[in-house]
Amino acid sequence: MRDPFKYSFDRLEDIAERISEVLECPITIEDVNHRLLAYSTHDDCTDPARISTIIGRRVPEKVINSLWKDGVIPKLLETDEPVRVKQIDEVGLGDRVAISIWRNNEVLGFIWALEIKKTLSDEELELLKMAAQAVKNKLLNLHARKTKREERNQEFFWKLLTGHISNETEMQEGFHKVHVSIPSVYSVLICKLQTEITDSIEKQLQYLLETTQKVQTLLWTTDYDQVIMLIAPDEKQPLQDLKLFLQWTVTQLKERFMIQQVRTSIGGIYTNLSNIEKSYREALSVLSIKDRFPAETEDLDSYAELGIYQYLDLFYEKRKNDGFVNYSLNKLKEYDKKHHTNLVETLEVYLDHDSNVNAAAQKLNVHINTLSYRLKRIKQIAEIDLENPNHKMTMYLDMKVDKMHL
Repeated sequence: MRDPFKYSFDRLEDIAERISEVLECPITIEDVNHRLLAYSTHDDCTDPARISTIIGRRVPEKVINSLWKDGVIPKLLETDEPVRVKQIDEVGLGDRVAISIWRNNEVLGFIWALEIKKTLSDEELELLKMAAQAVKNKLLNLHARKTKREERNQEFFWKLLTGHISNETEMQEGFHKVHVSIPSVYSVLICKLQTEITDSIEKQLQYLLETTQKVQTLLWTTDYDQVIMLIAPDEKQPLQDLKLFLQWTVTQLKERFMIQQVRTSIGGIYTNLSNIEKSYREALSVLSIKDRFPAETEDLDSYAELGIYQYLDLFYEKRKNDGFVNYSLNKLKEYDKKHHTNLVETLEVYLDHDSNVNAAAQKLNVHINTLSYRLKRIKQIAEIDLENPNHKMTMYLDMKVDKMHL
C-alpha cells in the first residue's frame, strides 16, 4: 500500500490536515497526557468532546475518566493497533478510532479520528497506522524539548524547596523563565509511596498531574519514594481543594495503576513566595508525625490540622532539658507494669475521644461500666482530677511526648 504520509511536513497541523484528507474525517493529535498538539479543520462533523478539547487545549477530565472506565485508555497503553471507541453520550463523545504513537516501549501520544459520518474500513485503519509513524518523528522532537524543559523546572523547584533562592524578586524571575504562572495562593504537597519511584511510576504520576483539572500543578519533582508538588488551589476554599485533590490522586493511583497505600501531606498554605521552603518543611513534618502517631493522625493531612502535634518536638525538648517526670503518669505506668493492666492506654483513648465515655468504650471494646471503673481507679492511683482541663491536657501531652522516644 502506498504511504500517503511519507512527505516532509513542517508542522503537526499540516500532518493532521493530511490525515484528515486521506481518511475523510476530523483528526486530533494529543500527547500522552492528553494535551492537544494539533487538529484538522472540520465543518459540522464534530462532537462536544472535540470542541471542548480544542477550546481548552486538552481533553476534558470527565472524558478522560470515562475512557479509563470503558477500558479505552488502558488498551491504548498496551497496543499499537487502532482501537474503536463507542460513543459516550454522558460526556459528549461520538464514535471514533484512536491509535497510540509509540517509541520502543513508550507511548508518546495519540491520534483520534472521528467516525460520525463514516466508519473507517480495514484499509483506512492500515493508513491510520502509517499516519502514526509519520506523527512519531514530530513527537520525538517535541519529547526531547519537553524533557529539557522538565529538567530546568525541577532544578528551579529544588532551589525553591531548599531555600537556595530566597529573594522574592529572584523567585519571580525564575517562575517567568520556566514559563510557570506565579500563584496567588499555594501549598507544597507530598505523596509518599511504599517503594522507590521508578521511571514507569514517575510517568504514571506525571500523567495524573498533567491531566487533572481539579487544581493547578505548578511544579513537581520526585525524591526516592516521594512525589513533591507545588499546587495552586482555588482561593475560596484552598484547604478543601487540596484535600480533595489528594484523595482523588490516591484513588486514581490505586484504581488505574495498582499503586497501594500512598501516604499524603499538605504543608502550610501561603500567598508569599518566600514561604515555599517553609511549606515544604511543614509537609515533611506532617509525614514524620504520621509515622510516629499513625492511629491518632490517620485522617490528618494538613499541617494546619495537626493541633498539638505541631508542638510535641518543642514540648519534648523542654521536658528533656528540665528533667521533668510526670508524677501521675509515672504512677500509672508502674501500676500497669506491676499488675499487668492497661490504665495508661485506657486514659489515652479516653482523652483521644475528648472524654466521650461511649466512644472510648467502643474503641477499647469494653462495657461502659468497665470503663467507668477504670477511670475511677486512674483518678485514685494517679491522683488527678479528670474534670480539670489542665490536668487532662498535661496528662495528654506527656503521654504523647512519652511515645516519641519509645
